[in-house]
Amino acid sequence: MSNRTFLPFSLSRLLKKTFEPTPSQRICVLIDLKNPRDIADFKFLEDESLAVQRKAHDVFYQGLKNGVLEELGLKGGEMYAYELTGGSNLDLPDEAFAPDGRQLSFEKDIYPNYDLILCVSTYSATAPLTASAKQHGFRGATLHGVNDIILGSGLSVDYDEVSVEAEKLRQGMTRADSVELDFHLDNGAKHTLKLELGRQEAQKSHGLCRGSEPDVANLPAGEIYYVPVGAEGEFPMKYVDGTLGLMHVTGGRIKNATLIKGDAATIEAHNRKLAGDPVTGELGELGFGTQVLPVSGKDIQDEKIRGTFHIATGRSDHLGGSLTPDRFANKMNATHDDILFSREKTPEVRSSEVRLFRDNKVEILLKDFHPSPYMESLLA
Repeated sequence: MSNRTFLPFSLSRLLKKTFEPTPSQRICVLIDLKNPRDIADFKFLEDESLAVQRKAHDVFYQGLKNGVLEELGLKGGEMYAYELTGGSNLDLPDEAFAPDGRQLSFEKDIYPNYDLILCVSTYSATAPLTASAKQHGFRGATLHGVNDIILGSGLSVDYDEVSVEAEKLRQGMTRADSVELDFHLDNGAKHTLKLELGRQEAQKSHGLCRGSEPDVANLPAGEIYYVPVGAEGEFPMKYVDGTLGLMHVTGGRIKNATLIKGDAATIEAHNRKLAGDPVTGELGELGFGTQVLPVSGKDIQDEKIRGTFHIATGRSDHLGGSLTPDRFANKMNATHDDILFSREKTPEVRSSEVRLFRDNKVEILLKDFHPSPYMESLLA
């Protein structure tokens, strides 16, 4: 793998690289809180458990106020809080609150009045902010789960370099017919999932959100991804409580899960959700990391590490897919949830091989979470 140079974190450099902002553009910072009124007089800073929100205040909000606004000629720099959504990429409430106690409306007071919006949150807001950006014309970046490792590595790279590398990989992986993922488990079982890609153009998340077109970058960036058009087979999934289940996929959706090890109640709860709201099992993304980065313990960075891959279930409209929130039986199920596979995240699972089928050829992309010679050759 090529080496990546990490400079000390600079908010100014990140904004310039990502947005190339022009003078007088207005920028703000969003955070999520269980009680968003706790932004009043920055009361939330008293809660030591809110590490991400403190980073939003100390690094981004204070960074803007203490020189970056002036350096880049930007306006605004305000911070607003909204209520914790409770899930990845769920729609945001319209209510927002300001440090002076004012209650505001995203649709009336925030989206129309800012050119650049940074969302530093607990849960990813990429999908809802992308939809709102297209409606209101702003650009933005989502940076959920930010910690010191991410600040010092994934957000301290040259995103022009990241973009060039991502494009090389995209060119070598685009217009594929399908991808097969092999999984070997500790119990000796082997399972394979085949994802149909329909010769679509592969997309890249590369950290650049420049120009006048409304868009939202997910940072840290560095990913090649597809929206599958179909899927068949089986794959393991590790739940939040550590339970390991086997997902049975047909017609592009997880139909049911069976227990491999752990808590049977976790599997039963998932099966009830799949039965009551079948689109929650739809496979809406296949992604591959493109960067050389340290493990951060947060999926937002760790899924961007070259050698890892992830599958996502649920909402896909922000990626160019057709699964929108209105198609879910319960709006609280309208999430987009990444399922990351890596040596650190899923040590119980060994992915023996990831194969790409294109132009009547088979190319090995990954073997045991290492880039293949083919993938490395694309970067030469």
